[in-house]
Amino acid sequence: MSTTIEAPEIGAPRTVTVVSWKTPIIFIVMTALFALLPLLAPREGDSTFRFGSGSDAIAIPDLVVPATATAWVCALIMAAVSVVAVLLASRRRSVPMWLTAIYVLVLIFGFLAWAAAGSGSVPMVGLLSGALALATPLIFGALGGVIGERAGVVNIAIEAQLLAGAFCAAIVGSITGTPWAGLVAAMAAGLLVALVLGVFAITYYVDQVIVGVVLNVLVVGITTFLFRQVLAPNQATMNTVTPFKAIAIPGLSEIPVIGPILFRQTVVVYLMYIVVFAVWFGMYRTRWGLRMRAVGEHPQAADTVGINVARTRYMNVLIAGAIAGMGGAFYTLVSVPRFNPEMTAGAGFIALAAVIFGKWDPIRATMAALLFGFATNLQGVLSVIGSPVPSQFMLMLPYVVTIFAVAGLVGRSRPPAADGDPYIKS
Repeated sequence: MSTTIEAPEIGAPRTVTVVSWKTPIIFIVMTALFALLPLLAPREGDSTFRFGSGSDAIAIPDLVVPATATAWVCALIMAAVSVVAVLLASRRRSVPMWLTAIYVLVLIFGFLAWAAAGSGSVPMVGLLSGALALATPLIFGALGGVIGERAGVVNIAIEAQLLAGAFCAAIVGSITGTPWAGLVAAMAAGLLVALVLGVFAITYYVDQVIVGVVLNVLVVGITTFLFRQVLAPNQATMNTVTPFKAIAIPGLSEIPVIGPILFRQTVVVYLMYIVVFAVWFGMYRTRWGLRMRAVGEHPQAADTVGINVARTRYMNVLIAGAIAGMGGAFYTLVSVPRFNPEMTAGAGFIALAAVIFGKWDPIRATMAALLFGFATNLQGVLSVIGSPVPSQFMLMLPYVVTIFAVAGLVGRSRPPAADGDPYIKS
């Protein structure tokens, strides 16, 4: 990353390059830890990766690899990537995203090859399609976070918006008998939480982080209380939802590997595809996105050219809340057809980490959420195939991946300049 500073005494620009060594260091540490697996706990036998099912139009053969040898090869590749990262940092160059992606893919493949030795085959289609489904609420939450923070409002309340969306989707979906009504109610619930955040943060200039934390605690308390007092005694009529069913798109769903992963999903996942594209397009190709980014970077300059900063921030915070509410609907309209207290289990904070990992960009934040969804689904797959990894570690896996990703792989990131700063018109 480089910045240009004007030197007044000579009038010539001076370029100062700031280099982050976090990524090379985390590469080295992860490579060393990974190499301990085949060194201290070598696994006998082969590992099988299954890329198809009996219903595929085109059968793809299974991939069978020797477990320990594959783990060592992956460790060597990871070491080579680590050396390249160190050389780039020593030359004051940042580690490109594609190199990080290669490192992560090799790490995942090597770990799966070591963990699945002598056990049942690893169902790659099921692993990836399940990861996509589990990442869906994280993606909705991350998109809401990106929109809010690009407009200058820190959205710590993503967890509250997800949980409120799940709660209202369960009640309305149960009463009306249709999940579509539940989805609309979830969006309204997320919007309502966002409205409270906007009133305190934008109108009354209350610290945005404190407001977000308070909203998270408040929504947890309200939904838990109402669950015990209202939903639990009326389980059959108010907390039994008809969920969305998976829909296979004709033609596309028959594509080997990609088809079952992307095109045999529920309506909520298909809506997620549309929302990701719409947010990306709107943010970088429309006047709405230009104004949103303007008030998040320099609200005073935006106000000078006639942009209503408060109204723009309100509008984007409400849009962000509605999108996050759609993510909450996934829990009760797709995952589990009923509401349970605190069922989001910290997903809002993982979505917030995806915002940071994705450097406040909708596409990058989506990729980060997919990584976290993969880590969440991986723990279940490892349990099914009988992996030697302790169950306690598998439960920790999504959060460990989140910490390493944000602390090490994100490198140097810069939030919007006015993110979290209230704008008081002079």
